[in-house]
Amino acid sequence: MSQLRYPPRGLYGMSRRKFVQYGAIAFGSGMVAACTSNRPAATESPAASSPAAAPSSGELTSITYGTNWYAQAEHGGFYQAVATGIYEDYGLDVTVQMGGPQVNGTQLLMGGAVDFFMGYASDAIKAIEEGIPKVTVASIFQKDPQVLLAHPDTGASSLEDLKGRPIFISSAANVTYWPFLQAKFGFTEDQKRPYNFNPGPFLADKNAAQQGYLSSEPLAIANEGGFEPVVFLLADYGYSPYSTTIECKRELVEQNPDLVQRFVEASIKGWYSYLEDDPTPGNELIKQANPEMTDEQLAYSIEKMKEYGIVTSGDAETQGIGAMTEERWQAFFETMAEEGVFQPDTDYTQAYTLDFVNKGADAYRT
Repeated sequence: MSQLRYPPRGLYGMSRRKFVQYGAIAFGSGMVAACTSNRPAATESPAASSPAAAPSSGELTSITYGTNWYAQAEHGGFYQAVATGIYEDYGLDVTVQMGGPQVNGTQLLMGGAVDFFMGYASDAIKAIEEGIPKVTVASIFQKDPQVLLAHPDTGASSLEDLKGRPIFISSAANVTYWPFLQAKFGFTEDQKRPYNFNPGPFLADKNAAQQGYLSSEPLAIANEGGFEPVVFLLADYGYSPYSTTIECKRELVEQNPDLVQRFVEASIKGWYSYLEDDPTPGNELIKQANPEMTDEQLAYSIEKMKEYGIVTSGDAETQGIGAMTEERWQAFFETMAEEGVFQPDTDYTQAYTLDFVNKGADAYRT
């Protein structure tokens, strides 16, 4: 039976907005992992009749998928695949290992505590520069949910209108989206204000903007500030990293591509089920893992993911959820390399493989 693994209960007292580091999961931070496992990573699987078929023996292969934050709708497809038995249909006994503010996914992955991890394009390329042998095998999000928020009725109707205004950003922004904003829109260093994941300073300054996550901060500001903020999704302005990815050791891809294919395909089917069918099974597991998660937040997050096409837009419309392209990886790398985030001679193509995705949307729907 697929299962969930929980971090210490005391972690739930911390605010998501206070700790989450948008856009840079790991990035060489060296943080200590919150949860560990002594089970070695899976490197063998029973024979299968096709690349994505369940083993004919009926035995389940135990694997662990680590997420980058506490259980939430942004992880819903993985929980849905557990709750509805999709993983078991693919011969997998999947443990969802929930993340948190002190989780370093690369450390967990390389140490064998998890078999797959929820990654991010920037970190995948940085790993190549650091000689870390991990590879991205699918991208669940076609659009990164990173947003900038502004007050209504202040003349901010496009991202360009924020030039010259104070903007509250986290330190992680300096190596993710801020170089992009500088290059494309002429944002300047003197606009930056330190963001401590507290909306108070933003609420107090109507001319200011602040960073956020599409499916979280707008709702929090509406509840706390009593108004709907103006939302600018950076992905709609050309910021194009893949996020909420599935990554694993290169060794696993080379030695057991069948296992990788089964996990990727089952996860994608879980996402179609979560977004197109009844998400209740996945949501119940999310709330079980994260007791502070509310039905209001879950419903809001799902609504925004659908409204903005976070999962199913772009290449996913024809190639299916999880889709990736060489052209998009190249464009993102070149944009960020020009701003000094990546070394220009980095072989970024080692950060991903297209072998396990782009099968066509109809191939994945349950």
